Amino acid sequence: MLFVRDLWRRHRRKIFVSVGVLGSGYLLYKLYGAHRSRFDELERELAFQRESEELMKAQMQSHFENIQRISDTITLPHAMHNLSCRIAEELDLSQLLERLIRGKGQPNTLTQAEKLALWDKLKILSFTRLTLSIWATTMISLYTKVQVNILGRHLYIDTARSLGSSDSVEARDSVNREDQQKFLGSVDFLSQHGLPTLISDMEAATKEIMKGKQLSGLFNSKALHETIMHILNKFMSMGSPHSWLKYVMPEDVISYSTSSSSGDPVLSGVSESEQLMVEARAVLISAEFGSIVEISLKAVVDTLVELMEARFKGGSLTTGMPLARVLPQVAQMCPSLPEEPSKNQFIKIIRSIPEVELFFTLLYANMPSA
Repeated sequence: MLFVRDLWRRHRRKIFVSVGVLGSGYLLYKLYGAHRSRFDELERELAFQRESEELMKAQMQSHFENIQRISDTITLPHAMHNLSCRIAEELDLSQLLERLIRGKGQPNTLTQAEKLALWDKLKILSFTRLTLSIWATTMISLYTKVQVNILGRHLYIDTARSLGSSDSVEARDSVNREDQQKFLGSVDFLSQHGLPTLISDMEAATKEIMKGKQLSGLFNSKALHETIMHILNKFMSMGSPHSWLKYVMPEDVISYSTSSSSGDPVLSGVSESEQLMVEARAVLISAEFGSIVEISLKAVVDTLVELMEARFKGGSLTTGMPLARVLPQVAQMCPSLPEEPSKNQFIKIIRSIPEVELFFTLLYANMPSA
């Protein structure tokens, strides 16, 4: 016992230090274990979050690619076919050309006044059909891209909300799919309902620009380019701003949007397909969309004039020729504009324009929060 007391007296400090060190070590070990456990749990949560995000991205990409494929392989080809057929029916130039050819082969069948009247009518209608085909092809090509990107936004939100939700995804998808198809099908409004008014207004713009151009006057590539652009600019400036919307959208969509007192495109009391149309209208009337329409129209006209130059051997369109000789070539170029998309070089040119690609990239990336 004395030995123990003596040992304690002589080594008390060391014992306290040792016990303190051991206690601190044990405490640090327990703290490290708790910290490590929390760290492992956080890592598992982050891993689960990353997996959820990857799943959401994969689902969203799959949905988006599916809509893009539907638009490119079904919606756009169907719309362009309908547009081409309707333009050919409403602005048929074949009878005019046949009468002029027959009158040339049989001089006594037409008086001079009748010939001049037919040529003047051909002048107006050929340029009306050409500029209308340019505008409609450009607008439908851009509009279908707007549709795809708007649907992409909604699919992003739906996919984000569906993760961890107990609602029936199949039920929501069934409703969404029906509204999506209705929304994509709205691109046919132009050919089914808007074309007569479009033809009338485009013809009025054409008459205004072409009234001073004589059939015998020299016409070259520069004059052709300027004439087409002047008609398109005149057409786009007619009426109130964005009055051209009436050719591509029903009046009730326009009234929904204009009657809203706020700038928020989300409206109550409308169906999902109608809401999609309202959102599409908000994009179409934006200044940014107006800019890419101008850029796209110019790119199409540039290509069109180059193709027409190639049709005239010896560069006669470059140096100049009578307008009367240009008109048949103008008439022949019209059907190539609303051609089937996979063969349509004008649609390919529009979609390859850097400004157009950037616009739709930003449109799709600018998603509302889920």
